Amino acid sequence: MRPVAAFLRASVMVVLATASLAACSAEVSGAPATAATAGTTAGTTSTGVPQQAPVPSQPTTSSARNPVWQVGAHPLPRRSDGFGEIEPTPPILVNRSLPTEDVLPPPPDGRYAATVQPIPAEVLARSTWQAACPVTSTALRYLTMSFWGFDGRAHTGEMIVNASAAQGVTKAFGQLFAARFPLEEMRVTRPDELTAPPTGDGNSTSAFVCRPVRGQTNWSAHAYGLAVDVNPFCNPYTKGSLVLPELASAYVDRSNVRPGMILAGDSTVRAFASIGWRWGGSWTSPKDRMHFTATGE
Repeated sequence: MRPVAAFLRASVMVVLATASLAACSAEVSGAPATAATAGTTAGTTSTGVPQQAPVPSQPTTSSARNPVWQVGAHPLPRRSDGFGEIEPTPPILVNRSLPTEDVLPPPPDGRYAATVQPIPAEVLARSTWQAACPVTSTALRYLTMSFWGFDGRAHTGEMIVNASAAQGVTKAFGQLFAARFPLEEMRVTRPDELTAPPTGDGNSTSAFVCRPVRGQTNWSAHAYGLAVDVNPFCNPYTKGSLVLPELASAYVDRSNVRPGMILAGDSTVRAFASIGWRWGGSWTSPKDRMHFTATGE
């Protein structure tokens, strides 16, 4: 390895490790989904043929999307470990059912549709990918997939995954769509979310995030595009007293079954098992209920 490249990689690892303690797993802490996101492409590209970068559709107004609770608007005080303070779940989020803002055109016929293509330059630029990540950008794929919102409507989301997992992931989410399993949103994680103040209310279903394992320095399976977090708020990560997202304590009680929750043996677990992925909700400690992984980590 060239000395300069080695220095850059080591520097980025230190920064990312620090970010993981200060705002580790920003995709579960919560950040407003108001950054520009791309529209769908015409047709499926599973052969690696580049397509024109998609154009955003006109989103609904924030008041129509979330009239009572604005996701990402309530920073939490930090604990000594860098995470936000664990606070009681706000009453409006105890039975969470926030509407989905359409930033991509919804499926016109209400049927499941998915696209697979190399990552357009503008999507890569607003993702967490950078040269020190453990996977090249050409080894990743940009997906769009239909999903059902908590509002009972069909929507289109976006995701970045490893090229080796692209077809399997679109298959799994096709099964979730058939089961009408609701998702609040599905979007690409932005780089500023890795260091944003924790708000503890995020619920975005996402895959690729170039970051270490929580509290460690080794790369997460998310950094390879080989893990997906599904409805993080409804399916929180727990380890000892730590709950992520930090406001999701009401969802630690799995006996109170609500829409969007993942339970052992349900349609979501079966969908990912059908493509050979494991569920973090079956682990003893930590218990990562949102997490599905191709690597077992």
